[in-house]
Amino acid sequence: MLSYMLKIFDDDKGHELSLFCVPKHYEEDLDSVIIPNGLIKDRTERLARDIVGDMGGHHIVALCVLKGGYKFFADLMDYIKALNQNSDKSVPLTVDFIRLKSYANDQSTNCVKVIGGDELSALTGKVRSDIVETGKTMETLLALLHDCNPKMVKVASLLVKRTPRSSGYRPDYIGFEVPDKYLVGYALDYNEYFRDLSVSRLE
Repeated sequence: MLSYMLKIFDDDKGHELSLFCVPKHYEEDLDSVIIPNGLIKDRTERLARDIVGDMGGHHIVALCVLKGGYKFFADLMDYIKALNQNSDKSVPLTVDFIRLKSYANDQSTNCVKVIGGDELSALTGKVRSDIVETGKTMETLLALLHDCNPKMVKVASLLVKRTPRSSGYRPDYIGFEVPDKYLVGYALDYNEYFRDLSVSRLE
C-alpha cells in the first residue's frame, strides 16, 4: 500500500519547552519539542488500524527493534490488541524482540551489530522499527529476515528522516517524516539519555 505520513518541515521550529513538562535536568540540553506525545499516540493508533486492515486475518509476528523501538512498539501493540477486542475482524498476534546497534554517540555508523539474530528463523510476519535514517540498519535486518523465508515482511517506523545519506529505503508504515536533526525522546536516546521524553530536538 502507499505509505502516508505526517511531515514535519525543515523550517518547523517545534514547540517551546516551557509549554511541556520537561525534567529539569534536561532543559539546558534540549532545543524544542518537535512532536507532542498526544500527536504520537493519535498517529500510532491510525497506523495500528491500517496494519490490521491490511493483514486480512494473517498471523502477525511483531518484532520489536530494541532499544529505541520499545515505546512505539508497546503503544502500537496496545492499539492492535484493542482493535482485536473491539471489532468484528481480528488478527492473531505474537511478539518477539531483537536489538540492532548502529550508533556511536550521535553518529550513525556503517557497522550494524545484530543481537539476537540467531532466533530470526522463528519469525514469519511483521517487523517494527523506531526511526529510519539512512535505511542501512533496516536493510541489514530485512536481509536476515528474508533468509528465513517469511510469508511477508512489513516495516512500521515512527520516524523517517529526510537526509542526503539515505539509501532510498522507505518503510511500509510511517508515522512522521522529520528533518535531518538529532531527535530524542519516546525511547530514542543520546548515549542512553532522553528516552523518557516526547520527541525533542537536541541543542
